Amino acid sequence: MGKRIKKIKNIRLHREGTNTLLYVGIAIAAIATLLWYLTGNSIVFKGFLLIMVVVYLILINFFRCPIRYFQGDTEGIVVAPADGRVVVIEEVEETEYFHDRRLMVSIFMSLFNVHANWFPVDGRVKFVKHFNGNFHKAWLPKASEENEHADVMLETDDGVDILCRQIAGAVARRIVTYAKDEEDCYIDEHLGFIKFGSRVDVFLPLGTEVCVSMGQSTTGDQTVIARLKKAEA
Repeated sequence: MGKRIKKIKNIRLHREGTNTLLYVGIAIAAIATLLWYLTGNSIVFKGFLLIMVVVYLILINFFRCPIRYFQGDTEGIVVAPADGRVVVIEEVEETEYFHDRRLMVSIFMSLFNVHANWFPVDGRVKFVKHFNGNFHKAWLPKASEENEHADVMLETDDGVDILCRQIAGAVARRIVTYAKDEEDCYIDEHLGFIKFGSRVDVFLPLGTEVCVSMGQSTTGDQTVIARLKKAEA
């Protein structure tokens, strides 16, 4: 892939939050009206209104949908699929698909992060699979295999297979995956969305150069988390 044309970034609200924001807004307005009727302009009413305004602003922040464009050559680049914090960088035995050792980089998304997910590489979607499971805290190691999750297998233009796993957390109860089997995928495009606290794992071939460190904050579609090893001629 060549250089990306620079475009203006902008932010909008994600469509996954439309109903949530609408229903929560209606509920807050209804309860506030009832409190006003029962207590007038009391400290109870003012306290409720203040707390609910803060909660609603947190929800709006959560459902932000930034439009981002990676600036630079995307060949061999793996970008962060999510906003959050790096909680795992380690070699693991991947037994579901690769049946060998892989380098896993995991990003945990807190309630205050944008929860849209981006494709980490340019290429093609080989398949998408969804698995029901538990709802352990997303940062725990067992969450990767035991929690409800969606697996998206990607193949780069150089033929490298990369697994991107969306994982539900203790609060998250809905994983949305937009990726479709056999479709082309590109950095800058949304892979999916996870509602509330959650995590995304990326499984890379051994020999991949990791460009982030434990605890580092990431910005989806912007932070380069790894550089793939060039194929031998």
